[in-house]
Formats: sequence, C-alpha cells, structure tokens
Amino acid sequence: MKLSVVVPFYNVRAYAPDALRSLAANARSDFEFILVDDGSTDGTSELLESWGRDRPRVRLIRHERNRGISATRNTGMAEVGGRYLTFLDGDDWFAPGYLPRLLDAIEGFGCDFVRTDHVRCTGSSREIHRAPEARRDEVLSPRESILPADRSSMVDYPYSWAGIYHRRLLDGGLLHFDEDLHTAEDRPWIWRLHRHAGTYAVTGLRGVFYRRAVATSLTQIGDVRQLDFVPAFDRLLKELAEDPEAELLLPKAVRTYLAVMVHHRRNADRLQRGVARTMRTLCADALRRLPQDHLDEAVAAMDSDRAATIRRLRGGLTAVVAR
Repeated sequence: MKLSVVVPFYNVRAYAPDALRSLAANARSDFEFILVDDGSTDGTSELLESWGRDRPRVRLIRHERNRGISATRNTGMAEVGGRYLTFLDGDDWFAPGYLPRLLDAIEGFGCDFVRTDHVRCTGSSREIHRAPEARRDEVLSPRESILPADRSSMVDYPYSWAGIYHRRLLDGGLLHFDEDLHTAEDRPWIWRLHRHAGTYAVTGLRGVFYRRAVATSLTQIGDVRQLDFVPAFDRLLKELAEDPEAELLLPKAVRTYLAVMVHHRRNADRLQRGVARTMRTLCADALRRLPQDHLDEAVAAMDSDRAATIRRLRGGLTAVVAR
C-alpha cells in the first residue's frame, strides 16, 4: 500500500458528501481511506457506512462516544498500512487527482514530509493560503524553518492536512496528537515535527479545500475547550526547555503564544458566559510563568494595540510598552 488517508468525522452530515466524493475522485488501487467516526449523532455514521459498503480499500471505524479530533486521528493512524499518510477533515475536500500528485511530490523529493498550500473556503468565496516558507521544491531542514522569530514561519502553519508524511515519522512517534487537547492540538504537534524530523520540502500544490465557519467545528463553539491553547503552548514551552537550542527557539514560541492569546482575547465575545473570565485568568497565570526576558522582548516588538492587550492580561505586573 502506497498511501493511507485518515479522515475524522463528527456530526458533519451536511458536508461529508463533498469529502467522500473527493476521495472517490482520488481513489487508486494502492490507496486506502480510513474513515473514523467520532460518535456522530446526526446521521454521519449511517452515511459513511452506506458510502463505504462494497468499496475496496475503505475502512470505517467508529468511536462509541465522542473523544475529540486528536483521539480520532490517532485511532485512524493506528490502522495505517501505507508507506505514506495524509489527513483530511470530514467537512473539507480534495481536488480531483490531488492525491496522486501529492504522492509524486514526496517520492520525488525523497524526504520525511512535504507541506503544501491550501484553499480556504468561506461560503462561496475562495482564498489561497500559502505555506510561509518561500523556498519551494527543494529539500530543506525542518528545524531551520522554525525561525525567524519575528515573521511567520512553518510552525505558524500547523494544518496536518496540508501535507504528506512518510511512515517512518509515524513509527517514530512524531505524528501522534495529544488526546487531552481538543483545540490547538496541532501547535505542539507541528513544533515536534519540525524539531525532530530530518528533511522536508514545500510545494505549491493547492488541492486541499478547507471549509471555514462550520457550525459544528470547535473553532465555532465557545465552550471551555477553546482554552486548550494554554496547556498546548505550556506543553510546547516545557518541551522546548529541554531542547539543546532552547534559547534560540524560545523567542519564537513566546511570540506565537502571545499572538494566539491576543487572537482569543479579541474574540472573547464568542465564548460562553464565564469562559472569557476563565481565559483571562489562565492567560494571566501563563504570562507569569513565561521566561520574563523573552516576554518583555516580545511585547516590546508588538504593535501598540496588541501590546496593550498583553499588558491588560498581565494585570499590570510589568509595564512594558512598545515605543
């Protein structure tokens, strides 16, 4: 088997047909599709069973209860038989013929993983989002693409479905997700991948269509799971502390953490009652735990609006103002 595609589904009955049609348009005798239903209650399970019946190389797995995106992807990866694997979310889709081109890319480069651009879809609008690495179609060092600290880099592009991965990364434990994280699970994941993999490449394929503003997506649900970005980045910082290049990489991690804090603070009106207050408390505590020298440098480099947001979250402990 050349390629395994892991596709998690949870209550996406309205959108799953697009994903399934795109799999059919990419089917090949040496490809397998591993569909994992995460305890759906809206008819998604029945749709998957009907679609997968009598189709070769389609495997359907069902969680009896909802366990979250991390556990669902991990369940799928435990069944992977291909030399390479990729992901698709159950409310997104592939362009026809995309997967063979993606496979050709990683086989041609001979590297550990390949990252791609993607198309972001909001209603009927389409917008191309490019992976931040400017060097295209050449084999690169994943670790070197973590920096620079002051600009968007490949660790700021954490989408697991925008790429393809050699089986050796799975066997080495680099592709598994932390199951206690229901959101932001891809943040420590992408950093581990770039810190520990040996080689990668970026190519301009744009065959993944990412659907935004889906009502059932966790990005649209304002409960306490939205706050998992705090333990996700805390975990990242803890792992980085043991990295031989910790002092080189920490400024990037701190800046990214602060950017995500600002994003969530600006969208606090989407959160359920009480969750926004909890978020402010968690962020204030996290800011006290951060290396204060890196924190001060990061805030000083921010624009005035974002710096003011962080100062408010800090509770006035340190008066660092961008000048």
